[in-house]
Amino acid sequence: MLNINADICRLRAMEPSDIEAMYLWENDPEVWRVGGTTAPVSLERLARFVAEQDYDIYATRQLRLVVEAEGVAVGSVDILDFDPQHLRFGIGILIYSAEHRRMGYARATIEAIKRYARETLCLKQIWASVAADNEASIALFEGCGFELCGRRKAWLRRAEGYIDQLEYQCLLIAAK
Repeated sequence: MLNINADICRLRAMEPSDIEAMYLWENDPEVWRVGGTTAPVSLERLARFVAEQDYDIYATRQLRLVVEAEGVAVGSVDILDFDPQHLRFGIGILIYSAEHRRMGYARATIEAIKRYARETLCLKQIWASVAADNEASIALFEGCGFELCGRRKAWLRRAEGYIDQLEYQCLLIAAK
């Protein structure tokens, strides 16, 4: 199975033992705010998702890995919209609980994913979409070498109104 070392943590395939924790995270309304979820997910659906996960990124065009630190699942990272023609993919990351945030796991994860994209998949770039009010994610991606390349005005609806979505990209190899 796929494992990627990330300095202070490792990225690994989802396991059935992750389902209970994923159930709590996926059904947390605070997580919905950043992930775009609008409805609860069942244990059965999560179990099916884990069982059916295909780690052939060329076939599925996506990949979810668990971020594990000291034997504990502390988050997940999603690779999405993998494009082997244009050599890019999007990334989304979530460190689940406040007790595991601000410990460097997200930064280590992004740096490991950048190495994986560059060295294993031979990609040119990674992109990320971030809500304009998500200061922690903005600082994270900018600190990992992502550059702001666009803004979608009034793109995300919140209870308090619409906010912008920021688009970031990180070039892994020089543009030609």
